[in-house]
Amino acid sequence: MTRIVAGRFGGRSLQVPPKGTRPTSDRVREAIFSRLDHLDVLDGARVLDLYAGSGALGLEALSRGAADVVLVDANRRAADVARRNVATLGLQREVRVVADSAERFAAGVAARKAGTGAATGFDVVLLDPPYDLAEDALATVLTHLAAPGVLAAGAVVVVERSTRSPEPAWPTGLEVLARKDYGETAVHYAEPSDPSDASDPVGSEGAGAGGA
Repeated sequence: MTRIVAGRFGGRSLQVPPKGTRPTSDRVREAIFSRLDHLDVLDGARVLDLYAGSGALGLEALSRGAADVVLVDANRRAADVARRNVATLGLQREVRVVADSAERFAAGVAARKAGTGAATGFDVVLLDPPYDLAEDALATVLTHLAAPGVLAAGAVVVVERSTRSPEPAWPTGLEVLARKDYGETAVHYAEPSDPSDASDPVGSEGAGAGGA
């Protein structure tokens, strides 16, 4: 089990998948969300949680003021656990759970938003991939996120990696804000480098459709 640290659901327990995921520790989660609070990006935010596992990061964001969340995990057992957590909290209207790979989901969003000229995109993207995820696979996901239309102006992208991993290969369109280390965990923050690359996130996959 893990729990939501703070906000309107603070202290509520969450189920975790029996294996195959690495939940973010309370200490690291609190540090991430303290920074996001400081950057003033959570209130009313549209949040994308990739490699979501139990959904703890995305649900923490919602607890702290985000408007809606999309949870994405390729492991169907993990996605089922996330759906149960969403249902337990009564958040089916605010949260959508997608059983898909981060790369395929992000690529689909980027393709659908290309050239649409819509006004807003994801305000926060959280990525907590397995530490053994290949660097080129992570780079591909980040490249899709940097495509026009995926991120809102002023968005923040958060990537958790091992401190032994190299710096993520940030693509054109994303620039580094900060890196903070917590034991074996390195947390990287980035933002869009070109505010004109802002647009609406996912259309049909946007939260609000329910995560069942």
